[in-house]
Amino acid sequence: MKKNISILGSTGSIGLDAFKILSRKKNSFKVNILAANKNYNLICDQIIKFKPKIFIIDNQETYLRVKKRFKKKNIIIINKFENQKNHFQKSDITIAAIPGIAGLKPTIELIKKSKKVLIANKESIICGWSLIKKIASKSKTKIIPVDSEHFSIMKLLENHKIKDVKKIYLTASGGPFLNYKISKLKKVKPYQALKHPKWKMGKKISIDSATLMNKILEVIEANKLFSIDLKKIDIVIHPQSLVHAIIEFKNGLCKFIYHDTTMLIPLANAIFDKDLNIDNYLKPKTNSERLISLKSLNFSKVEKKRFPIIKLKNRINEHISTPIIINAANEILVDQYLKGKISFNTFYKYLLKVLNDRNYRKYAIKEPKNINQIFLVDEWSRSTVYKKINYKNA
Repeated sequence: MKKNISILGSTGSIGLDAFKILSRKKNSFKVNILAANKNYNLICDQIIKFKPKIFIIDNQETYLRVKKRFKKKNIIIINKFENQKNHFQKSDITIAAIPGIAGLKPTIELIKKSKKVLIANKESIICGWSLIKKIASKSKTKIIPVDSEHFSIMKLLENHKIKDVKKIYLTASGGPFLNYKISKLKKVKPYQALKHPKWKMGKKISIDSATLMNKILEVIEANKLFSIDLKKIDIVIHPQSLVHAIIEFKNGLCKFIYHDTTMLIPLANAIFDKDLNIDNYLKPKTNSERLISLKSLNFSKVEKKRFPIIKLKNRINEHISTPIIINAANEILVDQYLKGKISFNTFYKYLLKVLNDRNYRKYAIKEPKNINQIFLVDEWSRSTVYKKINYKNA
């Protein structure tokens, strides 16, 4: 019997990887709901190839063009996620990969309608984990993280208890500026920051990787997903990006998970659970290629002068809503950097300005009880960092 699958963020890198997997297993899956923003050509291609029951398109112009083109086809095309959500049918698997805080509402809605949700949207976990956990429990929905680091932690913790963990290490490639002169980072252009040496990713996550903000967010994510004390989570530089997480246990043993730099591997494992031969989806490596890779594994401490944002680790558990504030401010900073409004080496400075703002504690100390309260904190952080930037540029 075919399984129903839904993909939020179907035109992004995770969505495209998911379709590579589905293309090889067309007889095993039927597509239920797809959601995307504005890539007209990819949206049309996915409608033709995979015949989803529902397609949610966020961008108004793209929505109108797609609706006009497929008006005689047997598909429901919706402009906003809130519209006609009563039409949503149960999915066996949902992949939640809409980037940023924008992915929170759709993720929560489809948790209610899914047996298993694979979350690639770290911002949803960072900002709304307490809600997600509560709704997933009520809906009897299994939540699986598919970020390579958190998927690895989940696998490494199988047959172990949290109390047995001494330390968890999240690995960071160091991005495109690992060996760049620190004095020249101020003049780094967006096109340079987007050139990740190992991973092919979207703009937001590529910039986060270059600043190392992605690791700050992943520390928060690991803390929430696995109830791990933040003091037990550390970050190490690993340029090869082959080891994704390391766990040191109290019994003296260390374990790590190694896999190639592709999201296809954690994604395929999360979709199929078992009976998976990854060689059906990726070109298999020879033993000699694998041996060469294993010989060149390097690990080092994070250089704080190069990556000052790493110092935020000391403040992320300051108050219950501090992670929401950090995440929101960072989303604005990434946008402003890509638009040429701020320089690359000012991310940490502006984040500190928000965390030291006189109204910060007022918003940080309260635990949001619903999505609206999460967005209230989020909006304060966004407006505050905008003010800090505009004051500087005035």
